[in-house]
Amino acid sequence: MTERVTSRHEIQRVRREPKRRRLNVESVIALTPKMRRIVFKSPDLADFVSLGADDHIKIFVPDATASQGTTMRDYTPRAFDAARGALTIDFALHEAGPASDWALGAAPGDTLDIGGPRGSMVLADDFDFYLLVGDETALPAIGRRVESLRPDVPVTTIVVVDGPDEAQTFQTRADWRPIWVFRSDRALDDGARLLEAVRRQPAPQGDGYVWIAAEARAARAVKDHMLEERRHPKAWLKAAGYWVRGKSGESEKFAE
Repeated sequence: MTERVTSRHEIQRVRREPKRRRLNVESVIALTPKMRRIVFKSPDLADFVSLGADDHIKIFVPDATASQGTTMRDYTPRAFDAARGALTIDFALHEAGPASDWALGAAPGDTLDIGGPRGSMVLADDFDFYLLVGDETALPAIGRRVESLRPDVPVTTIVVVDGPDEAQTFQTRADWRPIWVFRSDRALDDGARLLEAVRRQPAPQGDGYVWIAAEARAARAVKDHMLEERRHPKAWLKAAGYWVRGKSGESEKFAE
């Protein structure tokens, strides 16, 4: 039998057929003033698989303005306990929007339909360091990544949130260095805030993986800086616009 030869820093893309599932709300926790953690259970989760820290599922929430009475939004599975059949999703609460409205009113016993994930990007944990950049919408994926990393590997997170009460703590074996950027200076947008924070960080030695997710323009600004100014290898960087300012429910995927 021929052994499969793998290279370092392998990034494997796994595709699967999406499946719609109906979940029941088990518990609701106010993680921070603007982050709601909801744990779901359901027999439909028996064959649920989520391999990547930044996987996406579709949630179907009531929306009176939609033609079908529901609308879809993308969310990251924050955690999945296969033994309990329990799926955790963190909801960043905005001023308005059907998903935020649903999460604010959710209570044990309520139901929610989900679909996916359609696929996963499985990252080999053999990089010398990690840099994870984003806003509150990226925190579920960032937290999941930080918690899954091997012991003592350096990981820096740079996240912009409204204020200190929105900062989160993750349990991890990695050498985690969190940098929280607060929106106290209203003259700056998120892209400028994140760029300023990233520029303050010296480039570590070795091979690093960079992951960026935020409002589309902010994510693109940080991505361009890493590729054009830092000359970071494109193959070891992933960036996505998780939302688009002024366009509810839209996201932007950047060419890789």
